[in-house]
Amino acid sequence: MLKIGNTEFNDRPVFLAPMEDVTDPSFRYMCKKFGADLMFTEFISADGLIREAQKTVKKLDIFDYERPVGTQIYGHIPDAMEEAARFINNADPDILDINYGCPVKKIAGRGAGSGMMRNLPLMKEITERVVKVSRFPVTAKTRLGWDSESLNVEEVALMLQDCGIQALTIHGRTRAQMYKGEADWTLIGKVKNNPNIHIPIIGNGDITSGKIAAERFNAFGVDAIMIGRAAIGRPWIFREVKHYLETGEELPIPTVLERVDYAREHLHKSVDYKEGMRGIYEMRRHFTMYFKAIPNFKETRLKLLTANTVEEIESLLDLIADKFGNVELNKEVANLGIYEKSIDN
Repeated sequence: MLKIGNTEFNDRPVFLAPMEDVTDPSFRYMCKKFGADLMFTEFISADGLIREAQKTVKKLDIFDYERPVGTQIYGHIPDAMEEAARFINNADPDILDINYGCPVKKIAGRGAGSGMMRNLPLMKEITERVVKVSRFPVTAKTRLGWDSESLNVEEVALMLQDCGIQALTIHGRTRAQMYKGEADWTLIGKVKNNPNIHIPIIGNGDITSGKIAAERFNAFGVDAIMIGRAAIGRPWIFREVKHYLETGEELPIPTVLERVDYAREHLHKSVDYKEGMRGIYEMRRHFTMYFKAIPNFKETRLKLLTANTVEEIESLLDLIADKFGNVELNKEVANLGIYEKSIDN
């Protein structure tokens, strides 16, 4: 049984990855509804946190029904990362995660996120200082290396373990790959099966179905898997994956009418939590995926993505239910995830 700090998980748990502008409380609510075993906030800038920037501090909002839930921070300045960890001590998450995996240029280029894969002494100092001051178990998320010529994740894993982290998530790509090509789980498995590794290893990358999840557990022996982009507009993936892991059978995909209900619930959670128009704006990427694979849907999709009031969206959701409610969706098309934008950190 996997245990991180005082938090215990059932066999083969399925986690939600931290994603910027995605894993806010409204989306986490939906993923929890469908059985996510552990979720993370959007990743949080240490610099923004210690400056107490309002938008950054708000990302620390967590609710009891979400638990267990982790908070993730990133940065490249040791003093700022330590101070941010102290700040988070008052937010009361179950886990504090350090982001050593984000490949986005504005973050990795200045040495934070996956940029830290090229500066292990700095990674070591930051991790030790965060572990020392955190009230909560500290974990980390990283990649295989900076590029194919520097696949140093095994060295990184051993170093971070020595620094005191209590679990490590590995995304099966290098920073240079961003999100292109297929995730390579070979090195994830090598880290997990290294006899000197004693902390839980969580695998991340291209988990898009229960069958793939089962294959990754069986082939590489990871302690948990983490799902990122495949959950966008498809929070029910957690139910599908867990059902397959338990039974070996695939669930039917949600009908159009079910998707309308889920989208409506998600919308109201989003506008309840976000101020002004943000709750509507940030639903648009989810709407695109909620209704993926409906034929002849372009005109309705454009209206859905340009509607500016809850009332407009409600009317469009009613229209979708009436017009497309009996349409049978193509499973393969409906289950394609969002892979064209690098948002999984």
